[in-house]
Amino acid sequence: MEVAGGNMGNYDACAQMLTVENEAGNTVNFLFNPDTFVVDYATLYETMPVTVFYNGNAAAPLIYPPQYVAAVIAPQQEGQMVFVGYFNNLLMSSDQSLKLNLAPTTQVMTTNNQTYMGNPGNHTLVVLYSQTTRSIPAQTTPEKIIVLCGQ
Repeated sequence: MEVAGGNMGNYDACAQMLTVENEAGNTVNFLFNPDTFVVDYATLYETMPVTVFYNGNAAAPLIYPPQYVAAVIAPQQEGQMVFVGYFNNLLMSSDQSLKLNLAPTTQVMTTNNQTYMGNPGNHTLVVLYSQTTRSIPAQTTPEKIIVLCGQ
């Protein structure tokens, strides 16, 4: 998906509406606010390819185009994959699709870009990685993990 034009202006002083359009031309509006985590603190711009994660269980108005509150916005980068989800203390995702293997080079950070001290398990995580095994579940050694404390 990429940021579409025309609807990235102010929604109010601290929240904005972001319109994204997929390859098929379908649009979705996302409200993003100070609680929305933007990976790498990127400044969003029109035509920027992004992946937007939102809570599928949250209430949403029945309007067209659909409108959701964005939890995480990740600019797409070649060779980088992003996974957002809850991981248990063994670093297995709640949907059992991804297992994390930490390495000394794995950066584990908080949303305010500080080093996270401790096990990132039992939290919702933003996981940035480049490759996985073909096993079930897939396993990866991520380059970076952002711990979404309190979510």
